[in-house]
This record gives sequence, C-alpha cells and structure tokens, in this order.
Amino acid sequence: MTSHNSRNTALATLALAFLPVLAACQADRAVGKGPYAKEVATAIPAIEKAVGLKFKSPPKVESRSKDEVRAFLEKKFNEDLPALELAGAERSYKLFGLIPDTLDLRKFMLGLLTEQVAGYYDPATKVLYVVGTSGNGPGAVTQEMISVTITHELVHALQDQYFPLDSLEKEHGDNDHTSAVQAVIEGEAVFEQMNAMLGGSNFAMALPGGWERVRQMIRDAQGTMPVFATAPMFIQETLLFPYLSGAECVRHFKERRPGQMPFNPPPASTKQVLHPELFLDSTKVDVPTRVILPKPESGSVVYENDLGEFETRLFLFQHLGDAATAARGAAGWEGDRYLVVNTPQGAGLTWLTVWDSPVTAAQFRDLMEQSIEKRFKTPHGSGGTGTTRKFSAKGRSVELAAVTVQGKPAVLFTDVPAGASTRLIDAGKVKLMKP
Repeated sequence: MTSHNSRNTALATLALAFLPVLAACQADRAVGKGPYAKEVATAIPAIEKAVGLKFKSPPKVESRSKDEVRAFLEKKFNEDLPALELAGAERSYKLFGLIPDTLDLRKFMLGLLTEQVAGYYDPATKVLYVVGTSGNGPGAVTQEMISVTITHELVHALQDQYFPLDSLEKEHGDNDHTSAVQAVIEGEAVFEQMNAMLGGSNFAMALPGGWERVRQMIRDAQGTMPVFATAPMFIQETLLFPYLSGAECVRHFKERRPGQMPFNPPPASTKQVLHPELFLDSTKVDVPTRVILPKPESGSVVYENDLGEFETRLFLFQHLGDAATAARGAAGWEGDRYLVVNTPQGAGLTWLTVWDSPVTAAQFRDLMEQSIEKRFKTPHGSGGTGTTRKFSAKGRSVELAAVTVQGKPAVLFTDVPAGASTRLIDAGKVKLMKP
C-alpha cells in the first residue's frame, strides 16, 4: 500500500496490501545486502518480467518494528487527512446514511490502520518499510505475509519510478477521480503481484474458478482482520474497491496494452474502472461531467465533494439491499456533487446527480424515492407526485426533485433538519463542464 492524500484513498491504505492468500516463491540464496535481500532478489526479476519494465534503480528496503511502522502510518494518516477534512467526510457519510451516527470515524480508521501492518511503500522517501516476523499469534506478521508484502510493495516502487505516485494522488475535493487513480495503482500491484508469483498474466486460468476465484480470495482475506470485519458495509466496500475492481480493470488494460502501466492517463472516474471499455476503447471513452454547485441560499458550506458511480451504487445498495438493482440504478451516472451545509437548525445535505439520459435519470429518481421510504420508514407514495417529492420523518425534511441543468437530466436530493428550508441551492445556477 502506498501513502495517500485524500479521504477515500486514505481508507484504501488501511488494509489488505499483504493479501495473505498465496504462498510466495523462495530464492535459493540471498543476493545483495540489507534486510530481506533474498526476498527482494527473488521478486525483482519476476516483477520486471510481469510488468515489462525494468527498475531504474534498486529500491531501498528498511526493516522496522511493528510499532515503528504503526507510528509512521498514523503520522501519514494525520498529515494526509487533516481533522477538518475528515470531520467533513464523516458528517457527509452520516447524512447519506452510509455510516452509523455513533461511529467515531477517525478512531475507527486508526484502528484499521494499525491492524496487521506488514509493510508500506512511501513515495515521499522512496523506501519500502517491512515489519519483521513476530510469531504466530493474532496480528502476527508471518514470513508468508512478508514475502507477499514485498512483492506487492515492489510493484508500487516500480510504478513510482515511471509515474511518481505522489503527483498522481495529490488531489482534493474530487473523491471520484482520486478513487479511480487509487484503483489502478492498487489494482496493478495486485495483478502484477499475482502475475509474478504465479508465473504468467493468465494466472487466473490456472486456478479453479478463474478470475472470480481470485476476487473471492482477495475478499476472503478480510477474515484475517477482526477490525475490518466489524466495519460498516460502506467502509468495507470502499477498502476492497481498489483491490477487486481495480485489479479487474488492470486485467483488461494488460490484455489490450501489454508492457504498459495504466497511468498515461489514468481513468478519470470510478465509472471507467467499473466499465473498462469506457477507459480503453477510444470510440467509447466517457469522462464525467464536472458539476459546479452555487453557494447555498442560506447557511454556510461545511464540506463538499462527489460520490461517483461506485459510491452511488453503495448508497443505493445500503438503503435497498439489492446489489443488482444498485448497479443498474447507478449505471447511467454522468457526474455529481454534494454540499454539507450548516443551517440554523443543524447540518443539511444537498446532492445533485447528472445522468446520461432522461430514462436513467427517471430510474435513479424512482430508486431514490424507494431508498428514502425505506431509510426513513415512510409510507409508500408519501412524498406525493409530480417532479418534486417531499418527505417528513425522524426530524428531517427530505426533498427529491427532477431538474434539468444545461439541457441535461438531473436529480436533486436535499435532506435538512425539520424546520430548515429545503431550498439549499438554486438548481438553475448549477454549472456543468466537460474536461
């Protein structure tokens, strides 16, 4: 796992880099000096062969105690995710109903961060830090984990020599784009790790169950992580996304563009990660529409960001409980933006989504109405009819409106404390831009 600079990519740094699901190959003898020289000497030629690129210089590897690596990761967590940004993200996901109101996100994420730390590549120092073995008890770092970690993190080191990871990841306020970049960074490390360790890019074909088995093995790794296992669905799926969907996207990329890395350019959105043909096929490339929201009519902005197609799926799945319906409902996503606004009555949320056709916009609005009714336990049809639906429940006022923005079909969702105005923004002042 690499160091990261955004709310969502910070989540993705906290688990699963070691993927203890495969046995590492072992060299007959160590080559060079320093900690783990034998493992590094084994992994480098296999990685170079798998990726199709050579290391420009030998990567530096240093051994650290688990406490030292934990302290380093906590420091990076605090640097990359300032308290105000984390507080804004926490408030927004609670308003979306994606995490429990009682969850202390910082405390929980630090717990995940320190769980079973096995190693870490830091683009800032160009050093791969590895934890020494520590027995066989709960949370112990085993030799197998070290071997897998070194292979995985050396892929990050090679990536960094050709496409500096820090520059790829230094972005704030565009969660969807940052999540997409993170997906191919981690996805390539997973794919090439397996490629190197199993001796070929068609490794999935040699496993019973093929690629779906690979996906299941990665998902099963969460069973070794007690804190991760207690995480809300949204956090679990956000963590798994780079390793599952990212690796699958990279698999398609490698089939079409062998010997290349997926960073020139990287995918623009999680939509392109979920649908690789929109990233790889020049006749189908689909970049998201940038949504620029106006200042709120009243109150002040606490936080703003976007969800993207992937997290829009998670929103629908959280409240409807059907994965196929959630995927179908988010499939026409073209862009979104939300604001958390501090009103006199408390925090409110307004979220505008743009769709690729009136049909997909109407389908999403219908599913949003069902989500509101299930989440707030309001009677079916209680929002009324027409282009704007209004709901009252649990001390909240919720409004769902079909709107048109610059000729594009859109859906505006607003959730505010009872007594606050649901007109947080004027949809007529929203601006849309294509890159």
